[in-house]
Amino acid sequence: MTLRSTILAALLGAGLALPAAAQSVLRVVPHADLKTLDPVAVSVSITRLHGLMIYETLFAWDSGLQPRPQMVERWSVSEDGLTWRFTLREGLRFHDGRAVTTRDVAASLRRWMARDIVGSRLGDALASLDITDERSFALVLKRPFGLMTYALGSAVGAIPAIMREEDAATDPGRPIATTIGSGPFRFVREDWMAGQRVVYARNPDYRPRSEPADGLAGGRVVKVDRVEWRNIPDASTVAAALQSGEIDIWEQVATDLVPVVSRQRGTVVDRLNALGTQGMLRPNSLFPPFNDPRARLALAYIVDQAEAMAAGFGDQRWWRRCEAFFVCGTAYGSEAGSAPYARPNLERARSLLAEAGYRGERLVFITTNDIPWIGRMAEVAAAGMRQAGMNIDLQYNDWGTVITRQPRKDPPAQGGWNIFATGASGATMFHPLTNIGTGMACDGRNWAGWPCDEEAERLRLAFIEAADEAERKRLAEALQARLAEVQPYRPLGQADMPYARRANIEGMLPSPVMVFWNVEKR
Repeated sequence: MTLRSTILAALLGAGLALPAAAQSVLRVVPHADLKTLDPVAVSVSITRLHGLMIYETLFAWDSGLQPRPQMVERWSVSEDGLTWRFTLREGLRFHDGRAVTTRDVAASLRRWMARDIVGSRLGDALASLDITDERSFALVLKRPFGLMTYALGSAVGAIPAIMREEDAATDPGRPIATTIGSGPFRFVREDWMAGQRVVYARNPDYRPRSEPADGLAGGRVVKVDRVEWRNIPDASTVAAALQSGEIDIWEQVATDLVPVVSRQRGTVVDRLNALGTQGMLRPNSLFPPFNDPRARLALAYIVDQAEAMAAGFGDQRWWRRCEAFFVCGTAYGSEAGSAPYARPNLERARSLLAEAGYRGERLVFITTNDIPWIGRMAEVAAAGMRQAGMNIDLQYNDWGTVITRQPRKDPPAQGGWNIFATGASGATMFHPLTNIGTGMACDGRNWAGWPCDEEAERLRLAFIEAADEAERKRLAEALQARLAEVQPYRPLGQADMPYARRANIEGMLPSPVMVFWNVEKR
């Protein structure tokens, strides 16, 4: 059997029939299978990617992570910073043909503010959301919120996707199953095969903005008829399919295959953006021992970033050490307070664990091999923790199970967990407003792990409310130093996430999330 026939057999065996030759089809292997369709219900990368295909947001981040108007035509803010007025673009329509109105916007924003870390901060400052007419509305604040447009264009966490009013008005705690947005692609439900294939078709009624595409902002001009996501778990099969042209884009190349794929004729390996991904080890602060910050600090003395990064990402040209919670090389990328644990110190770790009252109890470490670099980092972290005398139960699940276990607050012995390894995009982590791991509010509404520290949260909120950039930088430095003491998570370093494409694929946009408008096949 030839290589081509082997690949075709594998693809067709997975139910991935090739479309008609007359269509321009972009075939993509994403980093994970799509399980949750609601981009407001979960802060999972694959669901966010899906959400940006079919929904739009009021604003959008450009390649420099600056907010630009997307669904909004014009906006203004009062001199006291308390009243923001917005007018929607003309011609916005949902996939079912209905016009997008401010009633849809109001319901969508309320749902997002009830679910998302960024949204909740805006919600805390909001006095009222007032509808003027079908296209105009106002957000009236109790106190200034200078990051308004940045928040309304958020491409991290649970995105502020604008949905139909009846969808957005449902219980925010329950994911919706409908997929009717107003974006440049529509979800082709009849072609969706869970675990195998996700299909999107060009929305012929979509009217893009007139500005050039720039990151997530500007004109979202679709240049292909269909985009098919294909779930092919075996990395070697993906590499072979890319070489033969059976797939066009591999969103995250397996690190051990980067050298192989780089040498393939007709294949390009590249970076999507300059900020990469931050690896992280997230402990559960609800239960011993990690409810004590001394036990969390012990992790900083246990895990060597270089070992974790090398295991996860291989060649050092794809990763770097970085102790900055807000990402090295960015405006807020200070490493203040982290010098003492730049290298492992197991003796100090054991002492801190003893002070925290740890006596060898079993600790549940949940992880996955579905995303290989996560599993490899977890193995390195678990090995270091065992060396420090910790009793680690490393439990492997599929990625869908891991992300459904993460939000559970059950005791570890009853289906909960003590710790997990993961990563988040630099675009998420570089900013104190959007960094999902550094929210330490003591109300239990922060991200899975639920650490509580009033001083860290005071500094973070002061940053959000700061009036100018100089003050934000000063507060970010102070916040970094405090986080280094209380360790809401252990940064594992910073890595580029190389993607690969066929050489005939043009128009890939530098962006915090991979997008498929502006992309064409030559």
